[in-house]
Amino acid sequence: MFLGLLETSRGPLWARRARARETPHSAKPLANEYVQLYLYVMARPSLREKIIESGVRTLHERGFAGAGVREITGDAGVPQGCFTNHFRSKKAFAVTILDRYHELTQAIMDETLRDESRPAAERLHAYFDAITEWLEMAGWRYGCLVGNMSLEVPEHSELLRTHLIEICGALTSSFAEAIRAGQKAGEIRSDLDADDMAAFILASWEGAMMRMKVDRSPRPIEQFRRVLFATVVSP
Repeated sequence: MFLGLLETSRGPLWARRARARETPHSAKPLANEYVQLYLYVMARPSLREKIIESGVRTLHERGFAGAGVREITGDAGVPQGCFTNHFRSKKAFAVTILDRYHELTQAIMDETLRDESRPAAERLHAYFDAITEWLEMAGWRYGCLVGNMSLEVPEHSELLRTHLIEICGALTSSFAEAIRAGQKAGEIRSDLDADDMAAFILASWEGAMMRMKVDRSPRPIEQFRRVLFATVVSP
């Protein structure tokens, strides 16, 4: 989209640079044009990033339906027109937000669930500890963005529904890998299929967070963890 900026009535920038070398008196105006072009090109990605960073919080707090483009750009502190410059639709924006949220979750998993220096059960404890701390900082109000959007959008967007399936599948696989490692080491019961256990854990965890949001209390999270480690994830 920036190609048009590089071609002007006075010719392409490379040709203008050559002329500037031949005519030093024009160097200052040309330098100013380069600075303006650089700032324009560099500002656009930063605005996009600003919308994304703010969008994770806005969609998490208000939901997909409750957050309009005006609210999204207002929370990001950018002009409303910036949204359509970077995202073809609100649904496409939501896909980007889900990806960014998933990246944050994956970073936590790398430090906890995938930390092979720990026993498998300890990895699971560490993961739920980290997420619980995150939930507590939010006052037990917002739960998981993936779970929230799973309840809200599947009937309205096939694009988002398909993307949520992929993300949930990746989360389930991460749980399953840790469970298989625990089963192999004799730390986790082996009479249940690892994939079934992982799917059960994710579904139960999302349900506990949903109830947590209603109660505004950590109690559903605590109940989930007590039952999980006393039954499903046990030697």
